[in-house]
Amino acid sequence: MAWSLRGKAQLGGLLLSLLGWVCSCVATILPQWKTLSLDLNEMETWVMGLWEVCVNQEEVAVCKAFESFLSLPQELQVSRILMAASHGLGLLGLLLSGFGSECFQLHRIRWVFKRRLCLLGGTLEASAAATTLLPVSWVAYTTVQDFWDNSIPEIVPRWEFGDALYLGWAAGIFLALGGLVLIFSVCLGKEDVPSLQMAGPTAPPFYAPADESSASFYLTPRPRNLF
Repeated sequence: MAWSLRGKAQLGGLLLSLLGWVCSCVATILPQWKTLSLDLNEMETWVMGLWEVCVNQEEVAVCKAFESFLSLPQELQVSRILMAASHGLGLLGLLLSGFGSECFQLHRIRWVFKRRLCLLGGTLEASAAATTLLPVSWVAYTTVQDFWDNSIPEIVPRWEFGDALYLGWAAGIFLALGGLVLIFSVCLGKEDVPSLQMAGPTAPPFYAPADESSASFYLTPRPRNLF
């Protein structure tokens, strides 16, 4: 099977979207959204995520889940909702884009409908990128604000960026690239319209042979009898 330029672009967009969706799911589960190191005890590190807070002491980690959703800071509450929405949008976009791509061959799906599915899937992937980048950037912004807050004494430890934030930024970039590639792949190349009415056999008009027809189209002069 020869891959067209549109098919290659759609496959690349699907792979980028899938990679971004997986990274987004992993970033949501990881507790390393914020890290805090104690100067008095360098072997002890605190990490905070969307679902739990953990204390790492040498090679032992003790985690405790948050008891109440309302007790969380506002940025973590919104991040939970937006990350869950990002997973749903990303998965739905992958399914629609997969059905609308050239990789999925089904004769009952018309090519115009497949292009619309691919366009809708790319739009959903771009929306998933926005709903991933927004909570990650918001948590990073509040972390920077708290780190440089002059009202907090200098002896108080400050939260810093965790590895999950960098993974979330990477996930948002992959989702955005995948969605844009899927959207632009709709404009690539030309595709024949497999319409039954246009491609159906058309029989040429039937003309009866001259010797079998009952009437002639031309009148020929009758030869005269010379004798």
